[in-house]
Amino acid sequence: MFLDLLSRPLRSLRLSVTDRCNLRCQYCMPEEEYVWLPRKEILTLEEASGLVDIFAELGVDKVRLTGGEPLVRRDLAALVRMIARNPRIEDLAITTNGVLLAEAAQALYDAGLHRVTVSLDTLRSDRFRALTRKDSHEKVLNGIKAAQQVGFTGVKIDSVVMRGVNDDELVDLLEFGKQINAEVRFIEYMDVGGATHWSIDRVFSREEILQVLARQYGHIEPIAQVGWAPADRFVLPDGTVFGIVASATTPFCRTCDRSRLTADGTWYLCLYAQCGFDLRTPLRVGASKAELISLIVAGWTGRSDRGAEERKELRFRDVLVSVEGLRYDPHLEMHTRGG
Repeated sequence: MFLDLLSRPLRSLRLSVTDRCNLRCQYCMPEEEYVWLPRKEILTLEEASGLVDIFAELGVDKVRLTGGEPLVRRDLAALVRMIARNPRIEDLAITTNGVLLAEAAQALYDAGLHRVTVSLDTLRSDRFRALTRKDSHEKVLNGIKAAQQVGFTGVKIDSVVMRGVNDDELVDLLEFGKQINAEVRFIEYMDVGGATHWSIDRVFSREEILQVLARQYGHIEPIAQVGWAPADRFVLPDGTVFGIVASATTPFCRTCDRSRLTADGTWYLCLYAQCGFDLRTPLRVGASKAELISLIVAGWTGRSDRGAEERKELRFRDVLVSVEGLRYDPHLEMHTRGG
């Protein structure tokens, strides 16, 4: 097992398969157009799978497919099949906005995908349209239903909570999770990227989320943390379990075992990192597996990133990167590095 400078293991890889998305969510991709990664630089399925195999040799046993929106990538099921063949990968999951999930669910399940997480921030179709600029709310709900019908268990719902936007739907979202037997995870609005116009006053904190839910349900019991998961988990009096990812107010940097590989093969050690390691170039010029392993091991064992903690310590927290900066280097936007 390889540990970084804070004794965090290399265990979890978020693999972005595309920087494109079919929604334009306010907190992620509010602009209509972006500077996209050049098509010729996007990893082939074989290149992505090969790099995952190398990471698996170094201790990674959890892989999450992300984007952008991963389901806009052609032949995604083929990539799932390649990765699923590796016995070292114990958990192979996807995070999707759900718009294309209904038509993809069966192929993904048959290919060996283990778990599905769907981003859903509102149960109101009008609010969904305002948040995403797309009229796809019913498609998302149908996608969740289809995923469960084909056999996926343990489906999760991720909801980014924004003050004055959807903080009045916490109970409704939790009740929806109960109805469909899916665990809901509330996520604090994070200050990543620049086009989103993030501000601290728009963050609805973990403590506020718990207060709202306690008024509705009564005493909420925390569940002892096991492993390196980003969410703090809680249980209601009726046994319902839910999670909160509190990156903005209660960072979990010192227990973070995640790194991110972009669709063009740039490896980032932290969601907030300003630079990463280019793995595509050595891969394409014929670097040996030993050389790639050496590069990855050196990167991880020298890691000391505490991005969210360092952001919290700032006296003045503005957006992480300006819009102009994002146009200069699209890698700095969260949708590119698989937030």
